Amino acid sequence: MAGRTYAENRPYLLPETLAELAGPVTGVIWLPLRLDWSARTEFHLNDPAERNVMYERVIREATRIDDLRSYLNEESPPSLDAAIPARSRAAKLGSSFP
Repeated sequence: MAGRTYAENRPYLLPETLAELAGPVTGVIWLPLRLDWSARTEFHLNDPAERNVMYERVIREATRIDDLRSYLNEESPPSLDAAIPARSRAAKLGSSFP
């Protein structure tokens, strides 16, 4: 494991299928403190940049599968490249997810 980062070694929650992700696709949401402890927890989902930041934070910080189901949506997934390190993504997701 020498040379690997914490992000590459930490476990990430994953749904069985993308269809489980039924969160909102428009509007404004506020993330709870357990998912985002920064000063800015309000995200406008109509803005792709804000949506991508929100998705990244949820993917990185979720400790319950319901967090993924509640905040993410299969219809508007960002690139997972930014949220999950490549080694972890390949090991966990394989060819199941984009």
